[in-house]
Amino acid sequence: MLIEDKIVRDFVKNEISFVTTVPCKQLAGVIDKIEDSKDIYHIPSNKEDEGMGLCAGAYLGGKRPAIIMQNTAIGVTINTLVTLTQFYRMPLPMLISYRGELGEPVACQVEMAVHTKALLNQLHIPTYHFHKEDDVEELDKILQYTFMCNKPVAILTDATFWKGY
Repeated sequence: MLIEDKIVRDFVKNEISFVTTVPCKQLAGVIDKIEDSKDIYHIPSNKEDEGMGLCAGAYLGGKRPAIIMQNTAIGVTINTLVTLTQFYRMPLPMLISYRGELGEPVACQVEMAVHTKALLNQLHIPTYHFHKEDDVEELDKILQYTFMCNKPVAILTDATFWKGY
């Protein structure tokens, strides 16, 4: 089974019915699978903080949301994560491409990679890092966790996980 299929299957299994995405080359395959899913309503976002606002609205409307984004926008989302998602105890799985690691071809991506985990840690957001294809087997439990404890959770997926840039 493709990684992308497993991700969508686990989203559906955990009743995630609303997903917003921001374009990303590494995540393009999973975004396509989300778009094709009959069980998930997909809305593309212009920016990650806008996407988090859409997820908050979906959650308040009775849906289980998720966002798919790049780590390079973590800095843009800090205020939304703290004053909306965390303050109101909204569960939000964040499937994040972790750009800037070994093999990164774009130098400016490296700077945010240096800060990503520290920022998420400072915000007390549980963070999981997928390096190997088998790591996707943890996704179901991670999704159960975020909805059980009403917290945002970051799932970082690096180039090794996606098999390159």
